[in-house]
Amino acid sequence: MSDSQSVGTDFIRARIVDDLKSGRFSRVQTRWPPEPNGYIHIGHAKGIWLSFGIAEDFGGACKLRFDDTNPTRENEEYVRAIEHDVRWLGYQWEEVVFASDYYQQLFDWAVLLINAGSAYVDSLSREEISAYRGSPTEPGRNSPFRDRTIGENLDLFNRMRAGEFADGTHVLRAKIDMAHPNINMRDPVMYRILHAHHHRTGDAWCIYPTYDWAHGQSDSIECVSHSICGLEFENHRPLYDWFLDQLGVWHPQQIEYNNLNITYTMMSKRRLRALVEERIVDGWDDPRMPTLRGMRRRGYTPTAIRAFLEKVGLSKTEVMVDAGLLDFCQREELNQVAPRVMVVLDPIKVVITNYPQGQQETFDAENNPEDATAGTRPVSFSREIYIERDDFTDDPPPKYFRLFPGGEVRLKHAYYVTCTDVIRDASGEVVQVNATYDPESRGGQTPDGRKVKGTLHWVNAAEAVAVEVRLFDRLWTREDMVNLGDLDFRDFLNPQSRLTVTGALAEPGAIGFDPGTRLQFMRHGYFCVDEIDTRPGAPVFNRTTSLRDTWAKAAKR
Repeated sequence: MSDSQSVGTDFIRARIVDDLKSGRFSRVQTRWPPEPNGYIHIGHAKGIWLSFGIAEDFGGACKLRFDDTNPTRENEEYVRAIEHDVRWLGYQWEEVVFASDYYQQLFDWAVLLINAGSAYVDSLSREEISAYRGSPTEPGRNSPFRDRTIGENLDLFNRMRAGEFADGTHVLRAKIDMAHPNINMRDPVMYRILHAHHHRTGDAWCIYPTYDWAHGQSDSIECVSHSICGLEFENHRPLYDWFLDQLGVWHPQQIEYNNLNITYTMMSKRRLRALVEERIVDGWDDPRMPTLRGMRRRGYTPTAIRAFLEKVGLSKTEVMVDAGLLDFCQREELNQVAPRVMVVLDPIKVVITNYPQGQQETFDAENNPEDATAGTRPVSFSREIYIERDDFTDDPPPKYFRLFPGGEVRLKHAYYVTCTDVIRDASGEVVQVNATYDPESRGGQTPDGRKVKGTLHWVNAAEAVAVEVRLFDRLWTREDMVNLGDLDFRDFLNPQSRLTVTGALAEPGAIGFDPGTRLQFMRHGYFCVDEIDTRPGAPVFNRTTSLRDTWAKAAKR
C-alpha cells in the first residue's frame, strides 16, 4: 500500500484506508465491469477513473471484467472498443476477465442454494412475477411455485440447463422474503432461459445469470476488496451481501458513488444505440456523441477528461454538472500545448492597393505564446489576403473595432491597414475590400506609437489552402437529458448541432499535421484533425471547443 497520507480524502478512499488499517483487507483489488453492448461514454469514464485510480493510489490492481450475461446485445466489437478506450483514457488493467468465465461456477453455486432451500424454480410469467412482487408500499405475494421440493427444483433447473424449455417458461429465483421492504430482496431472479448465441460461449448455455447473481459472485471469485458501483446499486447492496453470506465465500465491500450527469448530455446507452441504429448520428464515433470514441475524434484529450472528473469529485448525491466545466478543462490544457494557426472560415478578399504588385514577404509567427520552446513558423504576406467576412462592415455600430471604411486595424504578425473603399456585386453585396497599409507598422510597431484596438487574423491569397471545417453545437436542446421519464429523446434533437464549412481557407502551416493533432485556430477555438475523413492534402478539422470561457465567467458571478 502507498502512504495513506498521500491518498485523497474522499469518502471512498477514506473507507478503504479504514479497511486496510483494520486488517479486513491486506491489498486493494478493484475491477471495472462494463457490459459489452455498446461504446462507452463520458459517464463510464468516471467509473474507470475511480476504479483504476483507486487501485493506483493504494498500490493495488484493477481488472477489466466484461459483464457479458446478455448475449442478445453483446459482441466482440464492443469488447475490443472498450479495451481500446480504457487504454486511451490512460489506464492499464491487471487482466481481462469475463463473467462468462464463471458460468459453470455460478451454476454450481445456484445448485448449492437450491439444495440449501434458498432458491427455487418459478413458472410464473414475467408479467405475473412483476405483479406478485408488490410495490414499495405494498408487500409482495409468494409464488404458487415457491414451495416446490428441493428435488423438483433440482430437476427443473437441470432441465432448464439442458435446453428442454422455451424462453420465458421458467426462472430460478432466490428464496428470501416477499414482504421485505427492499423490493430487490423479494425473491429476485437469478437465471432466465434465453436460447441465444453468446459471443464467447457460443451455444453451450441457454440459461444466463442475471446481473445481481453474477456481479457479487464474480467479485468474490476475483477476490475484489472494494466493489465500486454507481449510486443506483445502493439498494442492491443488501442482496449483494445476502448472496455472498449464503455461499460463505470471499466477501468484498461494495461502495456506491454518484453517477456523472452533465447538462445537455444523454448517458443512456440504449438511447445512444438508437441514435446510431436510426442513423440520426453518423456512428458511435460521431463527434457530437458523448462516447469516448466520439469525444476523441472531436479533439477532447484524456488529460482534460481526467482533470474534469477530478473537479467534479465524488458524493452520495446525484448532481447535474455544467457541460462548460469540461470545455474549461480542455481549454486549460490546449492553451498550453496547441499550435496556433490562422484559418478564415468565411473569406472576403482584401486588396492592399499600395502594396507592391508581385511582392511577397515572410513573417516569423510564434507557434504558441504560452510555450517558449514551441518556436516559430513562416507566414507569407502579399498584396491580396483574405479576412473573415464578419470582420468587416460598411455600417459599423458604436465601439466596432474591426474593419470598416476609414477604419484602421492590425493584421496579426503583419501591418496596420486602413479600409479605403469596397467593391460590390450586382446584388449590392460586398465582394472585395480595398485598403492601404502602413509600411512602418510591420509587426505592430509604429514610429508614432499609435495603437489600434482591432487585430484580425488573415491568410495570404497566393498560398491559401482550402480546408473543410466542422463546427459543432450541443446535440440536444434540453438541459436535463437524464430525467426524461416518458418523453421521447428525439423531440429534443438540435437540428443545428453540426455545421460543415466547405469554403474555409487556411495558411499552409495548418496543413500536414497528423490525424488527431489538436490546433488553435486564432479567434475561432480549438480544432482537431479528423481521424476518419482526412486525406493527404485534404484535411478535415473538427472544432473541439470555442475560445470563450463561459463556464469560468459564470462561476465568478
